[in-house]
Parts: sequence; structure tokens; C-alpha cells
Amino acid sequence: MNLFVLLACAFFAAGAESRPSLVVVVGAEGTEEYGRQFRQWAGRWEEAAQRGNADVAVIGLREPGTMTDRQRLQERLAASAGPASEPLWLVLIGHGTFDGKTARFNLRGPDVSAADLAVWMKPLARPLAIVNCASCSGPFLNELSGPDRVVITATKSGHEANFARFGEYISAAIGDPKADLDKDEQVSLLEAYLLGSSGVREFYLQEGRLATEHALLDDNGDRLGTPADWFKGVRAVKTAKNGARPDGLRASQFHLVPGPREQQLSPASRQRRDQLEQELARLREHKSELSEDDYFQQLDSLLVELSRLYAE
Repeated sequence: MNLFVLLACAFFAAGAESRPSLVVVVGAEGTEEYGRQFRQWAGRWEEAAQRGNADVAVIGLREPGTMTDRQRLQERLAASAGPASEPLWLVLIGHGTFDGKTARFNLRGPDVSAADLAVWMKPLARPLAIVNCASCSGPFLNELSGPDRVVITATKSGHEANFARFGEYISAAIGDPKADLDKDEQVSLLEAYLLGSSGVREFYLQEGRLATEHALLDDNGDRLGTPADWFKGVRAVKTAKNGARPDGLRASQFHLVPGPREQQLSPASRQRRDQLEQELARLREHKSELSEDDYFQQLDSLLVELSRLYAE
């Protein structure tokens, strides 16, 4: 291989590393009707990722071949190991099971458990967004929650075993400008979660049926999760009885289709902006513990750096 080809390969590899990645896994469909729905939901995620210039991989729609879908998923996650500033999105679309101890996502062939994914994701030193749209998906939140991760599950526990419709509504929201609650010309993962949850609630109300699924979001690593009805706009207005911090801030910083202003920021500037926003949130949480002068001095310092970052 000559020098030109080596340099070209290195260039394109570097370009791929600087892009966000989306892995959509379509599980065993069960029936043709479910299969049609799952393919539609997967297509929406793929279209949004392409608009956002993300690297896209879809598992579960092509003929199985010699490798199982489980092996393909493990291989894909292994290829994403190592540090990277851009996030990896993993979306699971299909059915799930729970035997009272272990939650699994149903694949063609061998299934994958929450514990399996937890092990496979340990080497991933990059921001992660994990969206499990399946029934019985609640335990995945407990297993996969961690620093710099957003975990969304269609159900609050493994015992919500009926077919989950959350995948339909969040897949429609991720690329829908109407989901842009804070009017920043882009739809965050938090906003898609809120609109998706709203769609689920509306479905059960219109059908006059008792809701059998309750989605949760965790992005602060405490493995508790926050339901959508705790939010007013994009801010959580309720708190847990034990005083646990609410979720939502980190999820608001994940954008599969970034807006015009977001695209103008370099990865380094975006990373620093996210850190500053998180520091501002922590400062607000501890406002009552600080004197007025200390609070405003720290607030001023953070806001000045944030304004300079945008000006640059």
C-alpha cells in the first residue's frame, strides 16, 4: 500500500471518529405486523442520523448470514471502544422479556441481556445514549446507568410486559421540529423523550385503556430514572422523596440532528459548553448553601466564559 493510500485511510478514519454514531438494533419481530412497525421506527432513526451526518449501522434487518445479531452487536460496540468526544447512540427496537431476575432484549437467535450490554460497554470512553424501546426494558436502566450516559427505557420495570408503543412515538419525535420545546432549532434527546412519552399517554387515553408502559430517563448515573410527567417544559419540577437529583440536563445536550448554531461549535467548544451548563445546574442546586455574594460571583464567572465561548 503506497503512502497516498495510507494517508487517505488515516484521513477518513479520523473523520469517522469525529462523527457521532448510531447503532439501531431491530429485534425478533414475532409477527409480520410488528415487523412492519419496527422497520418504520428504525427508518426514522436512520433518516434523522443521516441528516445529522452520523455514522449509521442497522442490525437485524438483513439476512442473518453466518453471524448472529448478538455477535454483530457485540462486534459493533467493540469497534467503538476507546475515547471519543462524539456520542454513540444505541437504539433497541423490538420485544423484551423478564423472568423475575434477568431482562433480555429479543434478537433473532440468542438474546442479549442488560448485563451483557453492561459488560460490552465498559470499554466505551465516550458519551452514550441508550434507548430501549422494548417491553420489560426497565432493568436495562439499572444495569446501564453511569457517568456521561443517557439511558431511556420504555417501561419502568421488567414486569411491564405488554407490547410497548413508546418506540413509535420517540422515533417520530427525534426528527420532528414540533418537539423543539426550548426553540433552539434542534430536537434534543430529552425533548424526544418528553414528546414520545406524551404520545404514549395520549394513545392510552384515547383508547380508554389502562397504561401498561411508563418510560423512564436517567442521565445523572443514580440508576433511579425520572418519568416524563415530572417535567414542565424541559426542566424537572418535581424531586424524589429521598432528595435525589433530577435527570434531564445531560439528555438535553444530545442532538442527533444538530441545529445551525450547534453545527458552528467545534467538538471541543461543544464539550466545554456542556461542562459549563452542568456547572451552572450544580450551582443552582447549591444556591441556598452559599452567600449571595459567593453565588453571584460564581454565576458571573460561568456566564462570562459561556458568552465568550459563543462569541468565539
